[in-house]
Amino acid sequence: MMPCTLRSACRWTVTLSLLLLATLSVAPAGRTEPGAAEPVQRELTIYSGRGESLVAPLVESFESETGIRVNVRYAGTAELAVLLFEEGSRTPADLFWAQDAGALGALAGEGLLAGLPTRLYDELPDIYRSTTGRWLATSGRARVLAYSSERVDEAAFPESVFDLAAPEYRGRVGWAPTNGSFQAFVTAMRIVHGEEATADWLRAMQTNDVQPYRNNTTQLEAIAAGEIDFALVNNYYLLRFTASDPDYPVAQRFLADGDIGNMVNIAGIGVLASSRRTDEALAFAEFLLSHESQAYFTGTVYEYPVIADVEPDERLESFQTLLDASPRVDLDALQDLEGTLSLLRETGLL
Repeated sequence: MMPCTLRSACRWTVTLSLLLLATLSVAPAGRTEPGAAEPVQRELTIYSGRGESLVAPLVESFESETGIRVNVRYAGTAELAVLLFEEGSRTPADLFWAQDAGALGALAGEGLLAGLPTRLYDELPDIYRSTTGRWLATSGRARVLAYSSERVDEAAFPESVFDLAAPEYRGRVGWAPTNGSFQAFVTAMRIVHGEEATADWLRAMQTNDVQPYRNNTTQLEAIAAGEIDFALVNNYYLLRFTASDPDYPVAQRFLADGDIGNMVNIAGIGVLASSRRTDEALAFAEFLLSHESQAYFTGTVYEYPVIADVEPDERLESFQTLLDASPRVDLDALQDLEGTLSLLRETGLL
């Protein structure tokens, strides 16, 4: 509250405060005087494929800033996408916050997501854009090749993800075929290089004794333990290790510019076409593009921001380096997860 500088202003402030107290004493809490309008609670329901521990602080901040109550259902992105297909227009969800573009593209393709105002996305870089205009990138993450900083000579570093099938990498590489981010990467490879080339690479990697792991984290732990020397992972996992242990014996880098091994995916959000709370839903989407939210994504989650006035965390590669390294992939086309799952089953990886 501003300090009173005029005696009359102070008297007015005190008088108003006494009137308010008197009003409160007449109307008991929880009751409304006859003829008065009932207070309306603005609220919003989000289906979130993003983990609660990562994004709950942002949800709480939004509630605090706007007064809009947010109900969140947390589950896996693929699980929630299937649920939204089943619920259709009966879904209670107003927003779908997904871990990857494929699920958003699939829902957009079936008309389950509403078109968004172009002002929300028309200045986003191409690598973060939807061709449908029905979902919005909220943060970016890149595929990288992690490696042992103790056992790998950078002078002999592979140029392409396809090089990892060569004899010199036999038994030294890890991947996670059951992991969603790996499957999105394989989908991107199918889009850019075709079914046959992708199937050939998967089989060649198996012949080269690639080591399977459950997820990105276990691959990095395997490098540190000396089980493997290389791993195909998302960029932010290693930064979570080095945040607590700067001497963690793993490094990472991009492959040659444009290589599919550097595929950039997004986390993003879409408004359900059936939502009756579009104003609140759009307010939340805009909040995720705010400086506050984007700084959180890059400084705490170690993802890439999607707006120009927020610099990536200093432990990440620069945005220009990301642009140079990234292959050009239609993110909406990542919706063909079933084709990828079929290929992984055909090659014995699932």
